[in-house]
Amino acid sequence: MNGIRCDAALREARGAGVDTLDAQLLLARILGSTRTGVIAHGDRLLQPAERARWQAWLARRAAGEPLAYLLGEKEFHGLRLQVTPDVLVPRPETELLVDWVLEKMADATAPAVADLGTGSGAIAVAIQHRRPDARVAATDISPAALAVAAGNAARLGLKVEFVAGSWWQPLAGRRFDLVVANPPYVAAGDRHLAALRHEPLAALSPGADGLAALHAIVDGAAGHLEPGGWLIVEHGFDQQAAVRSRMAGAGLIDAESRADLAGTPRATAARRPGDAA
Repeated sequence: MNGIRCDAALREARGAGVDTLDAQLLLARILGSTRTGVIAHGDRLLQPAERARWQAWLARRAAGEPLAYLLGEKEFHGLRLQVTPDVLVPRPETELLVDWVLEKMADATAPAVADLGTGSGAIAVAIQHRRPDARVAATDISPAALAVAAGNAARLGLKVEFVAGSWWQPLAGRRFDLVVANPPYVAAGDRHLAALRHEPLAALSPGADGLAALHAIVDGAAGHLEPGGWLIVEHGFDQQAAVRSRMAGAGLIDAESRADLAGTPRATAARRPGDAA
């Protein structure tokens, strides 16, 4: 296999429809360099093994496989996390949940926090990183996802409690000051699922109208929140009204909703009646 120069490899990526930034990051990883190094040394020749890896990665990225799976990592809330095809790639919009959690517990001492359906552990480890005094528990039904999450916490030197099970099931008898969740909420048949085919479907969609997981979380919240404790969930752009209605039906009060940076309705919070507000 003939070698090619870095600048030619990047032109090859453009021809394949791969974003220039993505191509630079992939090539930098293959060469053990940086984006700046790749750009500055466009005449650097790829060796046969590097060329083979480049072509394999280029084909996978062109086919829509997330960059994070190829690189094996993704930045979230200022932390570099390992990701694998066993977990969703953490999204920037989900950082809204972390910020909101930190705001809600700003005046609390050693708050008990639960992250339901933790996936890569992004939300749980970000909260624990920013609030070392918090007692954070995180659940997931997938053993493979929990392994990724636990690995992320360990690499960052954070002590998060990871427990296996679906939503509230592994937290029987326990109450929390704040619970957060980014559950699957994409409706079955949604046109966006095709572009997400490389990510675990169970973490994206519960089927039907996309509300089943949100309903399960909301319905069980009152039994797992301390008086005044908050539940914060991420949801789809068109699910805000349904989530708020379900929260009211489950006895939660003072519902609030927030949009992400794109202005899309993204998260809703409500609390169990009690002393705290």
